[in-house]
Amino acid sequence: MFDSNASAPGLVVISRFLVPTERAQQFALDARAAIAVLAERPGFVEADLGQSTDEESLRVITTRWEGIGAYRRALSSYEVKLAAIPFLSMAIDEPSAFEIVHARTPEGTREGMSGLAADAGSIGLGFAAGPDIAAVTS
Repeated sequence: MFDSNASAPGLVVISRFLVPTERAQQFALDARAAIAVLAERPGFVEADLGQSTDEESLRVITTRWEGIGAYRRALSSYEVKLAAIPFLSMAIDEPSAFEIVHARTPEGTREGMSGLAADAGSIGLGFAAGPDIAAVTS
């Protein structure tokens, strides 16, 4: 799953959806279409569509990317804005993108660093992070 020559383990995006039973079939078709458009973008690694084993209406789409840059570029493409963003906007409103800071495969482990600034929770509009603020390590 991970290239041992890559500089970081990558990014995972987890989008959860509450899908009423009467919309389940259409949701599955729409999810597959959104995944297909995302899969055409550079930096895409893989995607999964899942259904909760405990909650009938809960679905998840998990996508993996080479890094945050590839994911952001994918979201800014015309094709994704047109075909996937309207669908993805129906996801539960919660943080969904996570940088991989530790990965294990049968071949071994890989470590990465988060790009999250140490002051990410305290800096807002009108403030700027200084160059001496270290990234949060996990």
